Amino acid sequence: MEAGGLDSDGRGFRNSMEMWREEIGLGERGEDETASAVSGTGFSKRRGWYDKGISYWQGVEASLDGVLGGYGHVNETDVKGSEAFLKPLLLDRFGRGRKRLVALDCGSGIGRITKNLLLRHFNEVDLLEPVSHFLDAARENLIPEGDMNINGHRAVNFYCLPLQEFTPEDRRYDVIWIQWCIGHLPDDDFVSFFKRAKTGLTPNGFFVVKENVAKNGFVLDKEDSSVTRSELYYEELFNQCGLYVYNSKDQKGFPAELFAVKMYALVCNKPRGGRKQKVTV
Repeated sequence: MEAGGLDSDGRGFRNSMEMWREEIGLGERGEDETASAVSGTGFSKRRGWYDKGISYWQGVEASLDGVLGGYGHVNETDVKGSEAFLKPLLLDRFGRGRKRLVALDCGSGIGRITKNLLLRHFNEVDLLEPVSHFLDAARENLIPEGDMNINGHRAVNFYCLPLQEFTPEDRRYDVIWIQWCIGHLPDDDFVSFFKRAKTGLTPNGFFVVKENVAKNGFVLDKEDSSVTRSELYYEELFNQCGLYVYNSKDQKGFPAELFAVKMYALVCNKPRGGRKQKVTV
């Protein structure tokens, strides 16, 4: 990644490698330079990066306003935008008489997306969330009496694990939904996650990535150990993952002071015609 970027203190970086070298000790050949030096303590810069992110979210209230950074009022707009993106994809990939569908909600938080979106379209939804009190709140929200179901649809598994440690069951998921959490993964763990997660997709399955996007390069948030990447940065990483952009769409209607948000549908095989589907905005 050659484009430069900034951190939340206003410091500039020439490129992403310079930033990752400082944040997680990543060397020119991709090795974790600090791991061997501190192996006796069990910590490295990379471990510190992840611990800092988890610590930040452990201090956040398990509420709509908490998980949305004080912008709980954007929930309805967010869900409507996501549904408008998801519904035609499900029709295109699985047809009108589609079979029983299963989804994975990555970085599920308190179950906001599962409850308001995924359970309306999927028979089963699994939740993946590393912050324990968020996942506890999700269980309470989704299974108040032990077995909630919405039109026969239900939340099934609640995994208290971070993305970088999760490997899905083979071919379980028709859709793996990843929203506002992939920025916590350094580039190499980003690629490793998607390569593992691909095995969890059904033959017509796909990923949805919904994330903040920077205008250029990247923006590092030092408070919660996350990186907001540009569209070009994302596309280069998707290429490294062996994924293709099937469709993409900009989220509309968010407050102007927030980062722009983009949705990507990603597939494992090159779309017909050798290029991605028409991009909608």
